[in-house]
Amino acid sequence: MQKLIIKGRKELSGKISISGSKNATLPILAASILASKVSIKNIPLVKDIFTMIELLNFIGLKTKLNKSKKIIEIINKNTKINTLAPYKLVKTMRAGVLVLGPLLTRYKKAKVSLPGGCAIGTRPVDLHLFALKKLGAKIKIKDGYILAQAKNGLRGTNISFPSISVGATENALLAAFQAKGETVMKNCAIEPEIIDLIIFLKKLGANIKLKGRTIFIKERKVKKSKIIHEVIFDRIELGTYMIASALLAKKDLKINKVNPKIIKSEIDVLKKIGVSIIKKKTSVVVKKGINLKKINITTKPYPGFPTDLQAQLMVLLTQVNGISKIKENIFENRFMHVPELKRMGAQIEIKGKTAIIKGPTKLTGAEVMATDLRASVSLVLAGLVAENRTIINRLYHLDRGYEFLENKLNSCQAKIKRI
Repeated sequence: MQKLIIKGRKELSGKISISGSKNATLPILAASILASKVSIKNIPLVKDIFTMIELLNFIGLKTKLNKSKKIIEIINKNTKINTLAPYKLVKTMRAGVLVLGPLLTRYKKAKVSLPGGCAIGTRPVDLHLFALKKLGAKIKIKDGYILAQAKNGLRGTNISFPSISVGATENALLAAFQAKGETVMKNCAIEPEIIDLIIFLKKLGANIKLKGRTIFIKERKVKKSKIIHEVIFDRIELGTYMIASALLAKKDLKINKVNPKIIKSEIDVLKKIGVSIIKKKTSVVVKKGINLKKINITTKPYPGFPTDLQAQLMVLLTQVNGISKIKENIFENRFMHVPELKRMGAQIEIKGKTAIIKGPTKLTGAEVMATDLRASVSLVLAGLVAENRTIINRLYHLDRGYEFLENKLNSCQAKIKRI
């Protein structure tokens, strides 16, 4: 089993380029089932992406990934498609369930394993199935699989989600793309990754309009021509490195290949804490925080502060003056990194959905274990700021979503070694 060894208290300086968004790429890869030929650029080279590509190959699509150029070519002209997404390919990655919508749309049936991923909460697929049933799909659960059929095709309808869900919004979009008539979806997630998926679907011929949290979709035929799309940057990776800069930048650290307008909430929170951030057209420059201030925040759907940055922000709050609070409103089990941070000296108390963080606290290196994707990178940040050496186990969580993390940080004077 691989481990990271981090030598702490090293100041960071230099430049980091942000990779393509994992959370945008995954639904777009699923959407490629609907197309004849697709070229997707700015693909992040992370485990979840490789798993999704393997799933597309299993289904019967032809894929060719150019790792050096980060471009994937996908062809789907196979009449003998396999409408199965097996457990072995879906168990480690929740996004595997996103093939359900496009398989139903194009082939009128699908058998998809109930998904896995990080153990940060129940995250049921109930809302996915709720939307698909509204569109006319017949669905049952048997032996750990979702069995779905739409023998006469899907039909447009009105869908009002009882709560906001990124995955359910994506699956419903992929299913409604060619549903007969018009579909109106209310209380949708509007994350930048969903906007990127809509842009891709429009290139494919979709008639989609967005107004607030309502999405309007009218039936359209799929374009047969080749679709070329470049995935947006990974805003969670950007937020992670902004927090690392706030903790340890020697003078300042420049982060490239981003659009600062997309992360307004994250920047506002860091500025309230006292972090100096200079926004440019395609980059941000972050300076090490001095006299950082406490803050109380709540994780919310976009455009609120993202749950995917909660663990990283918590590390920063161990170094500020005073008592801060984070209320986790998205997932019920997203404080599993707290015991590991406490082993390193953090003073954190959990009360229900709220973490109470006392700072500033001296962190000391320890051997710790990652419990999920974002928790794993929070331990990297803690290791960077801690005294002495930190050893992080279970790197497969980290590798699911961060491309070349130790290489990027080591290029900025960090001391991280994978063994």
